[in-house]
Amino acid sequence: MTTYYEIPLSGSPQTFKSTIGGVTYALTFLYRNVPGGGWTLDVQDVNGNNLVAGVPLVTGADLLAQYPDLGFPFKLAVVSDGDPDAVPTFTGLGSTSHLYVVSEP
Repeated sequence: MTTYYEIPLSGSPQTFKSTIGGVTYALTFLYRNVPGGGWTLDVQDVNGNNLVAGVPLVTGADLLAQYPDLGFPFKLAVVSDGDPDAVPTFTGLGSTSHLYVVSEP
């Protein structure tokens, strides 16, 4: 059975630890205020080693699909209210755009 849960976010840059699938990760969300920029995600292991960095928060895709060699046991997906193709705005992250962990058995 596929399970989904939302990672609670706010419309401001932030770093916190989250345990997903029994593994603790540090998640950093930064906003790149440049043309073509937007929200990005960095994922570190519990020791602070970068696993992925600068992953754009886009809708309609598994954000981690491009890293199959890292063996993440889950997917990350951004979903926006109203318009499924809308990317998260600076203030909309966590209110009108949501990040979900998708785990499959």
